[in-house]
Amino acid sequence: MQPWDLLASDSVQGFIEEAHARKCDALQVSTALNKAGYSNEDRAAIMDYMALVPKFREKFCSGKNANKDSARGVFLLCDKLALEQSTAQDIGRWKANLWPHGNGESAEVHDLCCGMGGDSFFLPAGLKVTGVDLDENRLAMYKHNLQAFGKDASIKCADVRDVARENGTKMAVSAGMTKTDYFTIDPARRALEGENQRDLRNLTPTLEEVVEINRHYKGGMAKLPPGYPPAEIPDGTEILYLGGHGDCRECLVLFGELAKHPDTVRAVIVDKNGETVAEWSRRRDRSLETLDDDLQEKLDRNDSLEGKDRTYRTATSKSDLSLGEISKYIAEPAPVLIRSHLFNAAATVHDADAHLISEGIAYVTSEKPLPAPGFACYEVLAYTEIATGAVRSMLKEHDVGKITLKLRGVKLDPDAEIKRLKPKGKNTAILFYTRAYGEKVAILAVKTKERSQSSL
Repeated sequence: MQPWDLLASDSVQGFIEEAHARKCDALQVSTALNKAGYSNEDRAAIMDYMALVPKFREKFCSGKNANKDSARGVFLLCDKLALEQSTAQDIGRWKANLWPHGNGESAEVHDLCCGMGGDSFFLPAGLKVTGVDLDENRLAMYKHNLQAFGKDASIKCADVRDVARENGTKMAVSAGMTKTDYFTIDPARRALEGENQRDLRNLTPTLEEVVEINRHYKGGMAKLPPGYPPAEIPDGTEILYLGGHGDCRECLVLFGELAKHPDTVRAVIVDKNGETVAEWSRRRDRSLETLDDDLQEKLDRNDSLEGKDRTYRTATSKSDLSLGEISKYIAEPAPVLIRSHLFNAAATVHDADAHLISEGIAYVTSEKPLPAPGFACYEVLAYTEIATGAVRSMLKEHDVGKITLKLRGVKLDPDAEIKRLKPKGKNTAILFYTRAYGEKVAILAVKTKERSQSSL
């Protein structure tokens, strides 16, 4: 029996459901499985899988929309790596709106590098989908999981590049052969099993191969890591940075017919139910995607520099905001705004004089508060050099006894630093350790009242 046959069996899933309902601990589970006659290998597989059950239910089967899905309360098949790499329900539900709806035809989609199926769970009902992967275990997961979501999906064990080329040769005039319309692809981002892929450009298939794959379809979408170098993404595509309030989870590239706004960059904050909270957009500007020679040289020789001579780089790498002194407010842009280079426009629409305090660090300072959800904004109380005595005096002056330490451009252990400062007082505040014109600075601030923000 294959491991997925074991885990999908009625007896095992019934056992797991009862164990979760009774909140059995690991010893009780192991003892019960032993009494039921499972081998050591099967017991290990079942217990490893049980640890993932609450995680995949939270990732795919929770929230107010969960009752619409037949997968609520059932068991999906996955392993740890497949679960980590899959698109969660909030982003998956939002992306479902990018596909054609109600066009009178039954369009077909190839889910290339399909894994456990996260990119197919929330596809519109009218789309026919085929999961393609080289890993037969992942295909078994995919088939089972799509059925759990009430979808009748096909599977194909093959190299996605070969499948795309084959699709491109199918012509309507060929007897019995039809051409699949669209594709979605999530290239592998791991060099080895369980090992993070450090080089974001080292994907399988590569972006160049994804561009070639696109030639064989009407359109499609590719899920890239959010830090993927945008300069390598071809013209004519639409680039979306997607995430929640505090993260940016993917860079989604739309090709062909799915790119409704080609050569546009969008940043979207999505709530847990897959609905848009806020959205920003701009025309693509390749000058924001490359570094001038002087800045690149500084970044290349950073390891040997200190203090104001060192350039600190965030995901933006460049900004058209000016540098200036610390103003009344300091704000952290949402990660999707940083990744998309949109925090500049999002800030200046609320305060034309908003600026940075240090090159390459995405802290925006302004005289007017910058609103949520695009920014987490704080009112500046005071600032000083990063020296234990000076910071302690600043905390004492403002009667601060509880602090949250935020770091950008400064490396140290936050917990150890808080213990060293020994704050005593009745007030709570935020302490930023960062750079102002390249020099280390400690900024004491308090959170401003969050307010709603309209999209740009």
